[in-house]
Amino acid sequence: MTTSTARTDAAPAVAVIGLGEMGAAVAAAFLDGGHATTVWNRTPDRGDALVARGAERSATVRDAVAAGDLVVVSVKGNAVARELLASAGAALAGRTVVNLTDGTSAEVRELAQWVTEQGAEYLHGQIMTIAPGVGHPEAVVFYGGAQAVYDRYQSALGLLGGRATLVAADPGVPVLYGMAVHGTMWGLLNGFLHAAAVLSSEGLPVRQFLERADASMSALMAFLPSIAECVDRGEHAVEYGALKHHLPSVEDLVRESRARGVDDDLPGSTLALVRRAVADGHADDNYSWLVEHFRGR
Repeated sequence: MTTSTARTDAAPAVAVIGLGEMGAAVAAAFLDGGHATTVWNRTPDRGDALVARGAERSATVRDAVAAGDLVVVSVKGNAVARELLASAGAALAGRTVVNLTDGTSAEVRELAQWVTEQGAEYLHGQIMTIAPGVGHPEAVVFYGGAQAVYDRYQSALGLLGGRATLVAADPGVPVLYGMAVHGTMWGLLNGFLHAAAVLSSEGLPVRQFLERADASMSALMAFLPSIAECVDRGEHAVEYGALKHHLPSVEDLVRESRARGVDDDLPGSTLALVRRAVADGHADDNYSWLVEHFRGR
């Protein structure tokens, strides 16, 4: 990226509250995009590098908020975010708050309501990359809030990720989208690392496996839309690949893991789910039926 601090009429002034890894990367992206950027952090010297690049350092949250049209918050927890925004007092009115703070959907909705009660606008943003990826053309950011507010600041928000999308008027939805990505990621990573443990116990190179199984591994992601359709329709009957056909393979993986001294908790949990579904009369249903288990039904 090139550094520029020249403000244009189309570039609203930005205040960034919180300069951890993500907050610092966000502030840098706004600076690079030509926005006058004011920063605040409890530990002031966390902003030294940004100040050297042209950011203004504020001594108080109130002063930072007063300096920005767009107030971006990236701190640890929504309770902290609210505490800091409350310290801005009347300066918050008329601003647009973009909250990038992690938390639950209920916490975000509660904060959004409080912010609007203070006379400010609210957007929630869920950045789906680590700090070095902020600003990358392929970085995904899910936003939630009013369409008109998002449209007004779309150019500035696009600086945080080239694949920024307003996914809902409800600010809690981006949180759920983010959790869905992470939950899928952890399931995939844990499954892969269990597979890596089984392969390496035989002395088989894991990288070589990936090269040779590339088509099969890629097909797994390509299969997700059909699973999603079954879940959305609430219809799980299937002609091929029913749950009963998964059962022998899961049983084999559990037995292989045990024989090799590889932890079998992960495949064992899957085996228990599939066995229960089959016993409950869902042998001929798609694997998608297990969503009903996770729904607690």
